[in-house]
Amino acid sequence: MILAIDVGNTNLTIGVYDGTELKTTFSLTTKTPRTSDEYGIVLTSILKNRGLDPTDLEGSIIASVVPDLMHSLLGGIKRYTGTKPLIVGPGIKTGIKVSGEDPKGIGADRIVDVVAAYEKYGGPTLTLDFGTATTYDLVTADGSFNVGITAPGIRICSEALWTQTAKLPNIEIRKPKSILAQETISSMQAGLVYGQIGQTEYIVRKVKEESGLKDMKVVATGGMGKLIADETDAIDIYDPYLTLDGLRILYDKNRRPEAQR
Repeated sequence: MILAIDVGNTNLTIGVYDGTELKTTFSLTTKTPRTSDEYGIVLTSILKNRGLDPTDLEGSIIASVVPDLMHSLLGGIKRYTGTKPLIVGPGIKTGIKVSGEDPKGIGADRIVDVVAAYEKYGGPTLTLDFGTATTYDLVTADGSFNVGITAPGIRICSEALWTQTAKLPNIEIRKPKSILAQETISSMQAGLVYGQIGQTEYIVRKVKEESGLKDMKVVATGGMGKLIADETDAIDIYDPYLTLDGLRILYDKNRRPEAQR
């Protein structure tokens, strides 16, 4: 079994794979400071609670966009699982040709997503990740990745409304019954959800138009991805485990059993 960890700005999303089978998933909040021992104890305790033995782990892989917690996380994984995590970053084998003006500056999560989308669905593929930020990444039929768009995520927009205004509340993000809102909460929900749908449809349309790749598959993932995917024909596939699958694929591409222990 391997441990796959996606360290995002909001959550750590963790999956355990036995071969290609995803045995379990769970999440930890990113914003809670933890020591190496706390990470190790929490991770192994959850695995045991799910009926999995941490000593059966043969390796681990991490993609992170939060450098500050990596020292503690790495220490906890090494000490409590006995594995030495493979870190997604420069030099890792991906099967994707990453180009552009600053290829080393591309977030590890985006690399993982496009690898998974290309391996699972082929190319050309536009991968949308609805996380803290909303990202749109294009991989061509030959596996080239040099186009990416970054927009504020729907949660960031929601937080901006209630933290930067005196009277607007913190709300649940969901589709209201109608866009014709008649009170504050549904008016905010309408603006957030329909605004994100409109943004998605416009950006997808413009990418297809300017790239000339009218037949590209549009694949969405991320915490808010299903909410948007269910409301628009611009998205072909919603894949909730795309990032974890990408980590598993990258681990297999870079498998070094002797280096994992």
